[in-house]
Amino acid sequence: MTQRRLIFIAASLAAGLITGQASADIRIAVAGPMDGQFRDLGAQMRAGAEQAVSDINAAGGVNGENLVLEVADDGCDADKAVAVANQLIGKDVVFVAGHFCFNASMPASEVYAGAGIVQISPGTTLPKFTDERPGEGVFRLAPRDDQQAEVAGRFLADTFSDERIALLHDKTAYGKGLLDGVKAVMNDLGKSEDLSLGFDAGEDDYRYLVSQLGLENVGVVFLGGYHPEAGLIKLEMNRQGLDAVLVSGDALMTEEFLAVAGEAGNGTLLTYPIDPRDMEQSAGVVSVLEEAGKSADRYSLATYAAIQAWAQAANSAGDTDLQAVSDALSTQTFETVLGPVEFDEKGDSNRPGYVIYEWREGAPKLR
Repeated sequence: MTQRRLIFIAASLAAGLITGQASADIRIAVAGPMDGQFRDLGAQMRAGAEQAVSDINAAGGVNGENLVLEVADDGCDADKAVAVANQLIGKDVVFVAGHFCFNASMPASEVYAGAGIVQISPGTTLPKFTDERPGEGVFRLAPRDDQQAEVAGRFLADTFSDERIALLHDKTAYGKGLLDGVKAVMNDLGKSEDLSLGFDAGEDDYRYLVSQLGLENVGVVFLGGYHPEAGLIKLEMNRQGLDAVLVSGDALMTEEFLAVAGEAGNGTLLTYPIDPRDMEQSAGVVSVLEEAGKSADRYSLATYAAIQAWAQAANSAGDTDLQAVSDALSTQTFETVLGPVEFDEKGDSNRPGYVIYEWREGAPKLR
């Protein structure tokens, strides 16, 4: 055998060893509504996750190993979320940035807690998610609904004290939970609603619902729910000549709301944290995402930050073990595109609270 042949074999064996080492890459996941009516929110999560993994790998990875990203679609459905969570266990995932909807996040968190997987949700706002978390590896970067409800309820009571107010919700955990919190705050401040109704999400005809609002001569409608239905209801309000202010939650901070409501959506008010795109720390990532034609909206940046925080915790711990990473997440401060992030004993983050935005001239602006 020639010397050149021996060198070739040695090089091939070395390459094989290197390829074998690739199996040691760290697998993480982003899980959310990648398809269906909330797919634009899932697209934000995916864009942020992919960019975070790319940037972290370019900087040396986590503990010297590259990250490999799995993308999982839960459809905002509880059963599908559990199935997805179990699939991710089978893929040796050690961290999940997700889920988005509470009814997906909560059952999935129970699976992750039992499997030693750390979870940071960039979008789940229902207090129960962390108030009743099944394990110390469950965290969130989304503000809590009770914080949002405090701002919205006080705003309604103070600003519309002389108006007739209707409360609507879409019967989802998010929509009903937010509305209940807003109602409690508003009522405690001495302002009562004149009408309270639930409606079915996913419908395409809300003429009867809006006619009920008109019969009650309401001047303000608070809606607990998501942007597809809110857009249709606001459009129908405009068609029926109901000159009432629509107020809602953070789920309306998406261009998809105006895509549905059109010009009728202008003037809609919503509670939302300070836009992370306006933060100095996020400027570089926003620029890269926008140049690539990807979303640089809130959940893109929140998902990016979730992966940043986990990666820094894992680097600090020198391990991806749930206990080690959870301890680091619970005790340290992490520099992210959302600014410095800390988590309290429940797993809630310290990110800024809610303010009032208004859709004006096709864009959300501080009121």
